[in-house]
Amino acid sequence: MRIILNGEEREIEERLLARALCELDFGDAVVATAVNERFVPASQRSAIELNDGDRLEVLAPMQGG
Repeated sequence: MRIILNGEEREIEERLLARALCELDFGDAVVATAVNERFVPASQRSAIELNDGDRLEVLAPMQGG
């Protein structure tokens, strides 16, 4: 399935967001996610199914002062 990850086209096998994040090597990383510009809390990722052409944004929190 083709998705857009952070603005770049990617091919993935997994349909569930939680599993797709593992496939994309985000695994246990602490990240924020949005699918088609809608924020998805970590607690809901295992229930969100991705579709061909979806836009997935994965952002790591920034630290600093």
